[in-house]
Amino acid sequence: MADSAKKEKAAKPSFFKGVKAEFKKISWPDKDSLLKQSVAVVCISVVLGAVIAVLDFLMQYGVDFLTSL
Repeated sequence: MADSAKKEKAAKPSFFKGVKAEFKKISWPDKDSLLKQSVAVVCISVVLGAVIAVLDFLMQYGVDFLTSL
């Protein structure tokens, strides 16, 4: 029983060492590509939100029209 407690405590530091080693392998984008990608995400989100709003308005109008018949 004491052996399992020692193994659990020993596993935690090696886990964080592994995480640190993996973070060093990550290829982080430079500032220019990060800015371009962020602008693209924001623009696409705004356009998609507008499309969904228009579709919602049209469907609401259609349902209101059909229920008023």
